[in-house]
Amino acid sequence: MRKPLNSFQGRLTLCATLLSSILVAPLLSAAEVNVYSARKEALIKPLLDKFTKETGVDVNLVTAKGDALLTRLKSEGANSPADVLITTDAGRLYRAQEADVLQPVESEVLQAAIPAHLRSPENYWYGLSVRARAIVFASDRVEPEALSTYEALAGPEWKGRVCIRSSGNIYNQSLVAGMLATEGADKTAQWLSSFVPNFARPPQGGDRDQIAAVAAGQCDVAVVNSYYLGAMVKSDDPAQQQAASKVGIFWPNQAGRGTHINVSGAGVVAASKNTDQAIALIEFLARQESQRWYAETNNEYPAREGVEVSDLLKSWGGFKQDQVDASELGRLNAQAVMAMDRAGWK
Repeated sequence: MRKPLNSFQGRLTLCATLLSSILVAPLLSAAEVNVYSARKEALIKPLLDKFTKETGVDVNLVTAKGDALLTRLKSEGANSPADVLITTDAGRLYRAQEADVLQPVESEVLQAAIPAHLRSPENYWYGLSVRARAIVFASDRVEPEALSTYEALAGPEWKGRVCIRSSGNIYNQSLVAGMLATEGADKTAQWLSSFVPNFARPPQGGDRDQIAAVAAGQCDVAVVNSYYLGAMVKSDDPAQQQAASKVGIFWPNQAGRGTHINVSGAGVVAASKNTDQAIALIEFLARQESQRWYAETNNEYPAREGVEVSDLLKSWGGFKQDQVDASELGRLNAQAVMAMDRAGWK
């Protein structure tokens, strides 16, 4: 028979039992985490479901356009139910930071996984995938050797041969902001003044439309995010596949600063009621296996170094990436828009 515990021993045992239960209890005790995502459901939900399966934390997903989500967060303020914002382009992430709808996250896991130039210097947001703004060209009309840099597309030989989206598109705004950061205001203005007159048509449509225009002979080159070409290659639509088959992809500025890149990323909402769970989710999305799936599904590149890319991306070849701090793309956005306006980029 066990000897009964005296009062002191009993209290010690009770304390030890309580401490043990605390230590072994799941870190993520909340039942749910609420995500506002500018990524379409099909491009993010499978990963969120995997997070739920692993942690037991349910993820409630709201999807909408990036600008609409930011407007919603500002309107909701401290009453927002959101815990995590996932959105595209460093410009939008920077806007969210400046609007005070995000909170800084001190995570050794994220700081080790995500390179410094792909995250907020103040740790308000972290890049999760990398998108490159490439040049696509008509395979039957343009030799790759004729291409070199973004700046070269302002040359007289490209008069009336360039397709690109409008100046209202944040991807183009970030491209110009990146040039401002690396080349300065004067060189950027000089480039814009010669680049805009080379447009084959008034800017219209999205990046897929630019690729289709090249394939249809409306222009010979276009500046697009490479993952749109990947989406067309993998599309179930024969017309998209056919258009993609008629173009090649070129990585500009390889002898200099490198091809312009941007990020899709995430941050913890300032009003979050489930901050630990929100951080855990972003850390989960930064894992190697998550990065591999995320990048392959979106036809983008992993933000984390050392993660293998998809076979399609391998077929396009490796390239040197611009190392400009992604936060500069947001900081210089207004200056970029003004420079584009002055150059007549509609």
